[in-house]
Amino acid sequence: MLKYKVRQVSRFQVLANMFKNIKFTNQFTRNNYTQEASLPNKIEKTINKVTLLGRVGADPQKRGTDDHPVVVFSLATHQNYINSNEENTQKTDWHRIVVFKPGLRDTVYNYLQKGQRIHVSGRIMYGELKDESGNSRTTTSIAADDIIFFNSKN
Repeated sequence: MLKYKVRQVSRFQVLANMFKNIKFTNQFTRNNYTQEASLPNKIEKTINKVTLLGRVGADPQKRGTDDHPVVVFSLATHQNYINSNEENTQKTDWHRIVVFKPGLRDTVYNYLQKGQRIHVSGRIMYGELKDESGNSRTTTSIAADDIIFFNSKN
């Protein structure tokens, strides 16, 4: 009869054993620093996700160039609260939505209308625009990955 010896090990012990035989070398030179290691490249996951439900502020406009077309429109979302006078108050936030995806871009330009209720999924983008006089201003936009249209403007 064979007997097996079972041993419990922690996650740390497993990782320590995995990296036990890895050789690290650091080489310093006068002009540069090189670190060689046989570790796999680690790509850290990040999230840049935005979901908005609101009403379109104006009909979409075509912008950009022939090589890099984009459709742009504004979207209003609201925050309701009770102010210090015990009155219901609504604060409106306006979002600049940009659409780069070719199929979605064409659909938005052809069918989206001012006042229509939509659901937008996308990501935040930051950029810089220059006006005619050369002044720069920072922009914040939502790059739409998906848009759901609702039927009624009401």
